[in-house]
Amino acid sequence: MDAGRAEASQKTADSAVVINDLLFSWDDNDTPLLDIAALSIDRGERVFLHGPSGSGKSTLLGLLGGVLLPGAGGLSVLGQDLASLSGRARDRFRADHLGIIFQMFNLLPYLSVRDNVALSCRFSSARAARAEEAGGVGSETNRLLKNLGLPDVAMERPVTDLSVGQQQRVAVARALIGQPELIIADEPTSALDADHRNIFIDLLSAECSASGATLVFVSHDLSLAKTFDRIVALTEINRADMKEAV
Repeated sequence: MDAGRAEASQKTADSAVVINDLLFSWDDNDTPLLDIAALSIDRGERVFLHGPSGSGKSTLLGLLGGVLLPGAGGLSVLGQDLASLSGRARDRFRADHLGIIFQMFNLLPYLSVRDNVALSCRFSSARAARAEEAGGVGSETNRLLKNLGLPDVAMERPVTDLSVGQQQRVAVARALIGQPELIIADEPTSALDADHRNIFIDLLSAECSASGATLVFVSHDLSLAKTFDRIVALTEINRADMKEAV
């Protein structure tokens, strides 16, 4: 291996995300929605990603999570080339290593608050093992929910009994349990008022710092950006001509 290839390989291993000449479109004949020459995110870095509606933010998060695959170019997440994995292997990788905070929460309505949070550990033995090392799945569930402002009395209630803002915090606790290496957050503060947004950001940052997790945070609320290590405007790194909302 020559020096250039060795340096590139080391950069991929040391980074949480490495993108090179990535192209993505919803149809092979369409103009690309995403055309990103390069993007690198260090492990442990907290990145604020913003852009107008239709700029491809949610699509990029889908690529980072392995839900979508690029049409061309390189995409490495935590040192893994996601395109080289089968669909089942990508699902396993996502469950073991990524915590995803969905814009629509994706909670299971027939489960309690506590069981919704612990669900991540049921799907991933690796995350369950890390939670056990931290004191146990139950203990970690309690700690995260309390830190996010949900008292003991709420933990056994059906998640549908909670307000929208409370459900959002349950979704965050589910993403954080088991110390995943990469947290992907898609508009996670949209249902919170200003005071709770600031508290939430502080708690999320503290949890990521404690576990060494990388955070990719998407929001339209630029007032939150000042608390992050780096601000990335998708419109500045995306060379494509965006024409449809995502």
